[in-house]
Amino acid sequence: MNNKSSEHCIFCKILKKEMDASVVYEDAQVVAFMDIEPVNEGHVLVIPKIHAPHLADLDDETLGHMAKIGGKIARAIRKSDVRCEGMNLFLADDEVAGQEVWHAHLHIFPRFRNDGFGLKHDPQKNFQHPPRRRLNELAEKLKKCL
Repeated sequence: MNNKSSEHCIFCKILKKEMDASVVYEDAQVVAFMDIEPVNEGHVLVIPKIHAPHLADLDDETLGHMAKIGGKIARAIRKSDVRCEGMNLFLADDEVAGQEVWHAHLHIFPRFRNDGFGLKHDPQKNFQHPPRRRLNELAEKLKKCL
């Protein structure tokens, strides 16, 4: 099992200045810095200053602020001379979704044709059109959990 404590968290070590980071932005809630294993040049991570292993561990205000800062950084990337034909904002929540560092973080990375990155899917399993009745059932389940 992955260790999700702040004691072993590489991002918490960056926040404590125990490890170097190339900081793009910082305020009272978040820090944004260059990813050391970028999808493409210009890849930035936005992390909360509190240790939160999962999306569910973040309060709405912090999560919203991460998204707001992510948007600002995405616009900055587009204004810069970094190669960028498109943009991904990506947050992986838990191992099955691709999370590797147990501190919630938002990826912002520029994309361009044939950059070699992509999410894989199986056309036989994914993106099928379920019946409206099933979509309505799922919508009701989720409404009850909000």
